[in-house]
Amino acid sequence: MVEQIRGDAPVLVIGLGRFGAACAGELDRLDRDVLAIDADLDLVQKWSERVTHTVQADARNLDALRQIGAGDFQMAVVAIGSSIEASVLITANLVDLGIPQIWAKAVSHSHGKILSRVGANHIVYPEREAGERVAHLVGGRMLDFIRFDDDFVLTKMYPPKFIRGRGLNESGVRTKYRVTIVGVKSPGKPFHYAEANTVVTNHDLVIVSGTSADVERFASLDR
Repeated sequence: MVEQIRGDAPVLVIGLGRFGAACAGELDRLDRDVLAIDADLDLVQKWSERVTHTVQADARNLDALRQIGAGDFQMAVVAIGSSIEASVLITANLVDLGIPQIWAKAVSHSHGKILSRVGANHIVYPEREAGERVAHLVGGRMLDFIRFDDDFVLTKMYPPKFIRGRGLNESGVRTKYRVTIVGVKSPGKPFHYAEANTVVTNHDLVIVSGTSADVERFASLDR
C-alpha cells in the first residue's frame, strides 16, 4: 500500500527539462516547497529564481543525493526520460533512500514496467497521454479531454443541439446515452455543477463524464 503523504509535503524534482521544469514551476506556484536537481548548471541557474531551491547534482550518484538531503523527502518526481538507464538508476537510488512516494516519467510501456519493478509508485507517460488527448481533440467536437485508468473520461465540449433549451432530466442524457453532464459554463460566468433541472443554452460549454466510447458517441451527435 502506498504511504499517505500530507498534501503540503516538500517535493524533490529530479531533472529540469521541459517536463521537470513545468512540474517544479507549478508546484512552486501552488506554494509547495520544492528542491529541483539537475546535472546541467545552466538549467539550475535558469530555474533558481522560479522554484524554492535548485541544486546542481548528479542524481545517479547515491552519495550525492544523500549529501543534499534527498532522503529527507517523502515525495519525489523523476522527470528524466531521455536516458532510460539514468531514469532507472535514479529511481532505484530514491528507493534505496526510503522515499515512500516516487513519481517517474516513462517514454514507453517497457520503460514504465522497469520503473515499476524498481519501485516507482506512479508512472507518468506525458507524451502518450498528450498524443491521446490531441487525437480526441482534432475532430473539433471536444475542447478538452482527460482519461482515467479505468477508461472513465472527463471532457469539455459544446452541447449537442437536442439538449439545448431543455432541462437535463427532460433530455434524458444519462439514461439514453450513459453519460453524465457534471458541469455547465455560461459565457462570462464560472463553471457550476449541473442539476436535473439545469437548462443548457446555445452558448454554454458542458463538462461530460462517462466511458470513452459513450462520451465519443455523445459528442458526435448532431450539433
